[in-house]
Amino acid sequence: MTDYKKLIAQGDAVLGIELGSTRIKGVLIDPSDGTVLASGSHGWENRLENGIWTYHIDEVWDGVQDTYADLKKNTQEKYGVKITKLAAIGFSAMMHGYLAFDKTGKLLAPFRTWRNTLCRDSSAKLTELFNFNIPERWSIAHLYQSILNKEDHVKDVDFFTTLAGYIHWKLTGERVLGVGDAAGMFPIDSESGSYRQDLIKKFNELVAPNGYSWKLENLLPKVLSAGENAGTLTEEGTKLLDPSGDLEHGIPLAPPEGDAGTGMVATNSVAVRTGNVSAGTSIFAMIVLEKALKDLHREIDNVTTPDGKQVAMVHANNCTSDLNAWVGIFDEFAKVAGIKLSPDELFALLYNRALNEGDPDCGGVLTYGYFSGEFITGMEEGRPLLIRTPDAKFNIANLMRSNLNTSLGAIRLGMDILKKENVAIDKLLGHGGLFKTKGVGQTIMANALDTPVWVMTTAGEGGPWGMAVLAAYLIKKEQGETLPHFLDTKIFSGAEGSKIEPDAKSVEGFNKFMQRYTACLPVEKAACECMKEKL
Repeated sequence: MTDYKKLIAQGDAVLGIELGSTRIKGVLIDPSDGTVLASGSHGWENRLENGIWTYHIDEVWDGVQDTYADLKKNTQEKYGVKITKLAAIGFSAMMHGYLAFDKTGKLLAPFRTWRNTLCRDSSAKLTELFNFNIPERWSIAHLYQSILNKEDHVKDVDFFTTLAGYIHWKLTGERVLGVGDAAGMFPIDSESGSYRQDLIKKFNELVAPNGYSWKLENLLPKVLSAGENAGTLTEEGTKLLDPSGDLEHGIPLAPPEGDAGTGMVATNSVAVRTGNVSAGTSIFAMIVLEKALKDLHREIDNVTTPDGKQVAMVHANNCTSDLNAWVGIFDEFAKVAGIKLSPDELFALLYNRALNEGDPDCGGVLTYGYFSGEFITGMEEGRPLLIRTPDAKFNIANLMRSNLNTSLGAIRLGMDILKKENVAIDKLLGHGGLFKTKGVGQTIMANALDTPVWVMTTAGEGGPWGMAVLAAYLIKKEQGETLPHFLDTKIFSGAEGSKIEPDAKSVEGFNKFMQRYTACLPVEKAACECMKEKL
């Protein structure tokens, strides 16, 4: 405790802050080994406005400031030390999306998050033009869809970026982005570590008839790899982060990253043949490839690790939102009944009931947790849905197991494609909210993917901790030291974790569940068509 107090007081601790879908979290660590010293958080929610999933910009800064203030408070309470200096900082956030600005720095259109499924036309046209999968979530898809929609703001765009890139820009003045996050904006050339120039040329030629004064290469942030200098905290940026004025400026910042990249770091899965699954509001699997996939697959994103290795990413928009909503129903009942249960107790009670008493195929109970559209299954919109046959075994265990199973339904369809491509995975690691109740989400995932799943003790900290580790790599790496070596020898040396193998009977049950899941997708589509939001 004394050593940590001294470390913080001397300004040698490192901070990582990540803006997730429902929570912004900051983690303070010892950069020598990644030990968590303190944390802070702030809850927030996206909103659907005029058909667009968005967050207001003032909510971004309110959340960042509140998170940092909460972390400062936690540090003061634990160590009796006020944070005035830091060795390094890193910011990460939800990947993809669209934030566009003019020359004065004015936001030209509402922030469009990864959750939107508005870019079907642009996604299809760019994928065909590039012969490279461009998902609807990607920033370039949003830009081109704005062009197709003849949106007036496009002519004034001077810079567009992701949420992490925006925060970093405002704090440092640098228009840069970590390569992993940049890979969700525009295709990356793994040889050069930057955007594919041949595809930039094709895009410029495509939009030339519109007569815009800009060229794409001048709108994109500069790409940086993990460990590269990404600028320092300016005086203006310091006031944005810590309005109290306690924090000094001039602190180095790591390249801003996406939550996919920080998840890979948090699970030590940046080396080839490793993979991780991040399961929270959305869910994505990241598999580091030995070589590029042979064929184009619309269900698979081609992105990179924070140090530029090729990654196959399977992303699904929906994971735990409806699952959490069902837990909320039982929480409300408990309160009405006068029963006091903490959130952790309630989740453990329901999750373990599902795992231990539920049928592997959920006894004929089928749910879809589609709060929003789902590209993998061809849904432009989503409607959370419960279906069952009259003779289904409808009980709490099967209801909750169905919600756990369906949270992995879309991702399972994408992972099946990788299996057909003979992608080798030596180790699959899980992290995120689905794994918070010990053993349950891990077991369901092992059976869903028919693959052993590891959960590390550090995975509970997730992306914010992974971003803090990337900031530590910026200042602690030795000459020529690679990111995988840094993680293996300094951060994860001796790290503990648990491994759960798939169970043959449960794998068979999940496969049966998936047969119902795919067969009933027309019902989900019909629900979207019949239950309009304005009714």
